[in-house]
Amino acid sequence: MRTVLLGPNGQLGTDIRAGNAARAKPLDILCIDRAKLDLSDIDAAITALRSIDFDCLINCSSYHKTDDVERNAQLAFAINAHLPQALARLCAEKGARLVHISTDYVFGGQAKRAPLTEADGKAPINVYGASKGMGEDLVLRTSADAVILRVASLFGVAGASGKGGNFVETMIRFGREKGHLRVVADQMMSPTSTVDIAAALFGLLDQQAPRGVWHVVNSGSATWHEFAAEIIKRTKIAAQVEAISSAEFPTPAARPPYSVLDNAKLGAAIGKMRPWQDALDSYLAAKGY
Repeated sequence: MRTVLLGPNGQLGTDIRAGNAARAKPLDILCIDRAKLDLSDIDAAITALRSIDFDCLINCSSYHKTDDVERNAQLAFAINAHLPQALARLCAEKGARLVHISTDYVFGGQAKRAPLTEADGKAPINVYGASKGMGEDLVLRTSADAVILRVASLFGVAGASGKGGNFVETMIRFGREKGHLRVVADQMMSPTSTVDIAAALFGLLDQQAPRGVWHVVNSGSATWHEFAAEIIKRTKIAAQVEAISSAEFPTPAARPPYSVLDNAKLGAAIGKMRPWQDALDSYLAAKGY
Protein backbone atom coordinates (compact mmCIF):
# COMPACT_ATOMS: atom_id res chain seq x y z
CA MET A 1 0.00 0.00 0.00
CA ARG A 2 1.53 3.29 -1.12
CA THR A 3 1.10 5.61 1.86
CA VAL A 4 1.79 9.30 2.37
CA LEU A 5 2.71 10.26 5.94
CA LEU A 6 2.34 13.91 6.94
CA GLY A 7 4.10 14.88 10.15
CA PRO A 8 6.62 12.01 10.05
CA ASN A 9 9.05 13.43 12.62
CA GLY A 10 6.75 14.06 15.59
CA GLN A 11 6.17 11.63 18.44
CA LEU A 12 3.50 9.65 16.62
CA GLY A 13 5.01 9.94 13.14
CA THR A 14 8.33 8.62 14.44
CA ASP A 15 6.71 5.55 15.98
CA ILE A 16 4.59 4.94 12.88
CA ARG A 17 7.80 4.82 10.84
CA ALA A 18 9.50 2.55 13.38
CA GLY A 19 6.48 0.28 13.68
CA ASN A 20 6.14 0.04 9.92
CA ALA A 21 9.79 -0.97 9.54
CA ALA A 22 9.20 -3.87 11.96
CA ARG A 23 6.14 -5.20 10.09
CA ALA A 24 6.37 -8.43 8.11
CA LYS A 25 4.74 -6.62 5.19
CA PRO A 26 5.52 -2.93 5.67
CA LEU A 27 3.63 -0.18 3.94
CA ASP A 28 5.45 1.74 1.22
CA ILE A 29 5.58 5.03 3.12
CA LEU A 30 6.49 8.38 1.58
CA CYS A 31 7.34 10.82 4.37
CA ILE A 32 6.51 14.46 3.75
CA ASP A 33 7.67 16.90 6.42
CA ARG A 34 7.34 20.66 6.73
CA ALA A 35 10.66 21.20 4.91
CA LYS A 36 9.13 19.56 1.84
CA LEU A 37 5.64 20.99 2.03
CA ASP A 38 4.13 24.02 3.74
CA LEU A 39 0.76 22.72 4.87
CA SER A 40 -0.41 26.20 5.90
CA ASP A 41 -0.66 26.98 2.17
CA ILE A 42 -3.53 24.58 1.65
CA ASP A 43 -4.05 25.08 -2.07
CA ALA A 44 -0.36 24.60 -2.87
CA ALA A 45 -0.16 21.57 -0.57
CA ILE A 46 -3.14 19.88 -2.22
CA THR A 47 -1.74 20.58 -5.67
CA ALA A 48 1.55 18.95 -4.69
CA LEU A 49 -0.16 15.94 -3.10
CA ARG A 50 -2.45 15.49 -6.08
CA SER A 51 0.61 14.75 -8.22
CA ILE A 52 1.54 11.80 -5.97
CA ASP A 53 0.11 8.33 -6.48
CA PHE A 54 -1.03 6.92 -3.12
CA ASP A 55 -3.58 4.50 -1.63
CA CYS A 56 -3.56 5.89 1.91
CA LEU A 57 -2.74 9.19 3.55
CA ILE A 58 -1.92 9.40 7.27
CA ASN A 59 -2.26 12.93 8.63
CA CYS A 60 -0.26 13.38 11.83
CA SER A 61 0.22 17.08 11.18
CA SER A 62 -1.50 19.66 13.37
CA TYR A 63 -1.04 22.97 15.11
CA HIS A 64 -0.93 21.52 18.62
CA LYS A 65 0.86 24.07 20.82
CA THR A 66 -2.26 24.54 22.90
CA ASP A 67 -1.41 27.86 24.52
CA ASP A 68 -0.04 29.40 21.30
CA VAL A 69 -3.14 28.23 19.46
CA GLU A 70 -5.31 30.27 21.82
CA ARG A 71 -3.74 33.40 20.37
CA ASN A 72 -3.66 32.21 16.75
CA ALA A 73 -7.12 30.89 16.05
CA GLN A 74 -7.07 31.65 12.31
CA LEU A 75 -3.97 29.53 11.72
CA ALA A 76 -5.33 26.81 14.02
CA PHE A 77 -8.57 26.44 12.08
CA ALA A 78 -6.63 26.46 8.79
CA ILE A 79 -4.26 23.64 9.84
CA ASN A 80 -6.57 21.66 12.12
CA ALA A 81 -9.88 21.99 10.27
CA HIS A 82 -9.69 23.24 6.70
CA LEU A 83 -6.54 21.30 5.76
CA PRO A 84 -8.04 17.95 6.90
CA GLN A 85 -11.17 18.74 4.89
CA ALA A 86 -9.05 19.39 1.80
CA LEU A 87 -7.06 16.20 2.41
CA ALA A 88 -10.30 14.23 2.74
CA ARG A 89 -11.61 15.63 -0.54
CA LEU A 90 -8.33 14.72 -2.25
CA CYS A 91 -8.49 11.18 -0.85
CA ALA A 92 -12.07 10.84 -2.08
CA GLU A 93 -10.94 12.01 -5.50
CA LYS A 94 -8.16 9.41 -5.56
CA GLY A 95 -10.17 6.62 -3.95
CA ALA A 96 -7.60 6.52 -1.14
CA ARG A 97 -8.09 5.91 2.57
CA LEU A 98 -7.50 8.79 4.99
CA VAL A 99 -6.26 8.28 8.54
CA HIS A 100 -6.63 11.56 10.43
CA ILE A 101 -5.31 12.07 13.97
CA SER A 102 -7.52 14.00 16.39
CA THR A 103 -7.52 14.56 20.14
CA ASP A 104 -9.29 14.10 23.46
CA TYR A 105 -9.37 17.91 23.66
CA VAL A 106 -12.59 17.84 21.60
CA PHE A 107 -14.04 17.17 25.07
CA GLY A 108 -13.80 19.07 28.34
CA GLY A 109 -17.01 21.01 28.78
CA GLN A 110 -19.34 18.04 29.11
CA ALA A 111 -21.07 17.13 32.36
CA LYS A 112 -20.30 13.42 31.96
CA ARG A 113 -17.57 12.11 34.25
CA ALA A 114 -17.23 8.58 32.90
CA PRO A 115 -15.09 7.34 29.98
CA LEU A 116 -16.24 9.13 26.85
CA THR A 117 -17.31 7.10 23.83
CA GLU A 118 -17.22 7.95 20.16
CA ALA A 119 -20.97 8.62 20.38
CA ASP A 120 -20.66 11.34 23.04
CA GLY A 121 -21.09 14.90 21.86
CA LYS A 122 -18.01 17.08 21.57
CA ALA A 123 -17.58 19.92 24.08
CA PRO A 124 -14.21 21.66 23.58
CA ILE A 125 -13.14 24.40 25.97
CA ASN A 126 -10.17 25.85 24.10
CA VAL A 127 -9.34 26.92 20.54
CA TYR A 128 -7.21 23.86 19.88
CA GLY A 129 -10.03 21.48 20.80
CA ALA A 130 -12.57 23.50 18.82
CA SER A 131 -10.37 23.53 15.72
CA LYS A 132 -9.72 19.77 15.93
CA GLY A 133 -13.41 19.09 16.51
CA MET A 134 -14.33 21.13 13.46
CA GLY A 135 -11.70 19.20 11.50
CA GLU A 136 -13.41 15.93 12.41
CA ASP A 137 -16.78 17.24 11.28
CA LEU A 138 -15.48 18.59 7.98
CA VAL A 139 -13.67 15.33 7.19
CA LEU A 140 -16.78 13.25 7.89
CA ARG A 141 -18.92 15.52 5.72
CA THR A 142 -16.87 14.52 2.68
CA SER A 143 -17.27 11.18 0.91
CA ALA A 144 -13.75 10.10 1.86
CA ASP A 145 -13.05 6.66 3.33
CA ALA A 146 -11.76 8.30 6.49
CA VAL A 147 -10.90 6.92 9.92
CA ILE A 148 -10.35 9.49 12.64
CA LEU A 149 -8.19 8.45 15.57
CA ARG A 150 -8.70 10.42 18.77
CA VAL A 151 -5.55 10.14 20.86
CA ALA A 152 -4.54 11.66 24.20
CA SER A 153 -1.68 12.68 26.49
CA LEU A 154 1.04 11.22 24.29
CA PHE A 155 4.46 9.98 25.25
CA GLY A 156 6.90 8.77 22.61
CA VAL A 157 10.63 8.56 22.11
CA ALA A 158 10.74 11.53 19.72
CA GLY A 159 9.17 13.98 22.16
CA ALA A 160 6.53 16.51 21.18
CA SER A 161 7.51 18.94 18.44
CA GLY A 162 7.87 22.41 19.88
CA LYS A 163 7.14 21.32 23.44
CA GLY A 164 10.65 20.42 24.61
CA GLY A 165 10.04 16.70 24.94
CA ASN A 166 7.02 15.02 26.50
CA PHE A 167 5.47 14.91 29.95
CA VAL A 168 7.44 11.85 31.02
CA GLU A 169 10.77 13.43 30.12
CA THR A 170 9.77 16.72 31.72
CA MET A 171 8.88 15.05 35.02
CA ILE A 172 12.13 13.07 35.03
CA ARG A 173 14.19 16.18 34.29
CA PHE A 174 12.43 18.39 36.83
CA GLY A 175 12.43 15.60 39.41
CA ARG A 176 16.19 15.26 39.15
CA GLU A 177 16.87 18.98 39.03
CA LYS A 178 14.42 20.24 41.63
CA GLY A 179 13.48 17.27 43.80
CA HIS A 180 9.97 18.70 44.13
CA LEU A 181 7.21 18.68 41.54
CA ARG A 182 3.88 20.51 41.70
CA VAL A 183 1.41 18.83 39.34
CA VAL A 184 -2.29 19.43 38.74
CA ALA A 185 -4.56 16.81 40.28
CA ASP A 186 -7.94 17.94 38.94
CA GLN A 187 -7.53 17.04 35.26
CA MET A 188 -8.31 13.39 34.43
CA MET A 189 -7.13 11.93 31.11
CA SER A 190 -5.81 8.82 29.28
CA PRO A 191 -1.99 8.61 29.20
CA THR A 192 -1.03 6.94 25.93
CA SER A 193 2.08 5.56 24.28
CA THR A 194 2.65 6.51 20.65
CA VAL A 195 4.12 3.04 20.09
CA ASP A 196 0.71 1.59 20.96
CA ILE A 197 -1.16 4.12 18.83
CA ALA A 198 1.01 3.19 15.85
CA ALA A 199 0.30 -0.51 16.41
CA ALA A 200 -3.44 0.17 16.64
CA LEU A 201 -3.33 2.28 13.49
CA PHE A 202 -1.78 -0.61 11.55
CA GLY A 203 -4.35 -2.95 13.08
CA LEU A 204 -7.20 -0.78 11.89
CA LEU A 205 -5.73 -0.58 8.39
CA ASP A 206 -5.15 -4.34 8.27
CA GLN A 207 -8.72 -5.01 9.41
CA GLN A 208 -10.09 -2.46 6.94
CA ALA A 209 -11.87 -0.77 9.82
CA PRO A 210 -15.11 1.04 9.03
CA ARG A 211 -15.14 4.75 8.36
CA GLY A 212 -15.63 6.96 11.40
CA VAL A 213 -14.16 7.96 14.75
CA TRP A 214 -12.07 5.64 16.92
CA HIS A 215 -10.70 6.25 20.42
CA VAL A 216 -7.12 5.02 20.40
CA VAL A 217 -5.72 5.28 23.93
CA ASN A 218 -4.13 2.99 26.47
CA SER A 219 -6.56 1.51 28.98
CA GLY A 220 -7.13 3.19 32.31
CA SER A 221 -7.00 6.81 33.36
CA ALA A 222 -5.05 9.14 35.62
CA THR A 223 -4.75 12.73 36.71
CA TRP A 224 -1.54 14.46 35.70
CA HIS A 225 -0.48 14.23 39.34
CA GLU A 226 -1.06 10.47 39.41
CA PHE A 227 0.80 10.08 36.13
CA ALA A 228 3.74 12.11 37.45
CA ALA A 229 3.83 10.13 40.71
CA GLU A 230 4.06 6.86 38.76
CA ILE A 231 6.88 8.22 36.60
CA ILE A 232 8.88 9.28 39.67
CA LYS A 233 8.14 6.00 41.44
CA ARG A 234 9.18 3.84 38.49
CA THR A 235 12.40 5.77 37.84
CA LYS A 236 13.26 5.79 41.56
CA ILE A 237 13.98 9.51 41.51
CA ALA A 238 14.17 11.11 44.94
CA ALA A 239 11.51 13.73 44.40
CA GLN A 240 8.27 14.77 46.06
CA VAL A 241 5.19 15.08 43.84
CA GLU A 242 2.76 17.64 45.26
CA ALA A 243 -0.85 17.77 44.11
CA ILE A 244 -2.12 21.21 43.12
CA SER A 245 -5.25 22.61 41.49
CA SER A 246 -5.50 23.96 37.96
CA ALA A 247 -6.09 27.38 39.49
CA GLU A 248 -2.59 27.21 40.97
CA PHE A 249 -1.10 26.55 37.53
CA PRO A 250 -2.88 28.97 35.17
CA THR A 251 -2.36 28.64 31.42
CA PRO A 252 -3.57 30.79 28.50
CA ALA A 253 -5.73 27.91 27.27
CA ALA A 254 -8.10 26.05 29.59
CA ARG A 255 -7.49 22.30 29.90
CA PRO A 256 -10.27 19.70 30.10
CA PRO A 257 -11.03 18.69 33.69
CA TYR A 258 -12.14 15.31 32.31
CA SER A 259 -11.26 13.83 28.91
CA VAL A 260 -10.85 10.09 29.58
CA LEU A 261 -11.60 8.16 26.39
CA ASP A 262 -13.41 4.82 26.26
CA ASN A 263 -11.48 2.47 23.94
CA ALA A 264 -13.99 -0.43 23.94
CA LYS A 265 -14.89 0.04 20.26
CA LEU A 266 -11.22 -0.30 19.33
CA GLY A 267 -10.81 -3.32 21.62
CA ALA A 268 -13.69 -5.12 19.93
CA ALA A 269 -12.14 -4.51 16.51
CA ILE A 270 -8.45 -5.31 17.03
CA GLY A 271 -7.97 -6.33 20.66
CA LYS A 272 -7.82 -4.49 23.97
CA MET A 273 -5.20 -1.78 24.45
CA ARG A 274 -2.84 -2.48 27.35
CA PRO A 275 -2.95 -0.38 30.54
CA TRP A 276 -1.04 2.88 30.42
CA GLN A 277 1.14 1.71 33.33
CA ASP A 278 2.45 -1.19 31.21
CA ALA A 279 3.04 1.16 28.30
CA LEU A 280 4.95 3.52 30.61
CA ASP A 281 7.15 0.65 31.81
CA SER A 282 7.97 -0.24 28.20
CA TYR A 283 8.76 3.38 27.38
CA LEU A 284 11.08 3.77 30.38
CA ALA A 285 12.85 0.50 29.52
CA ALA A 286 13.34 1.60 25.92
CA LYS A 287 14.82 4.89 27.11
CA GLY A 288 17.16 3.13 29.54
CA TYR A 289 15.72 4.47 32.78
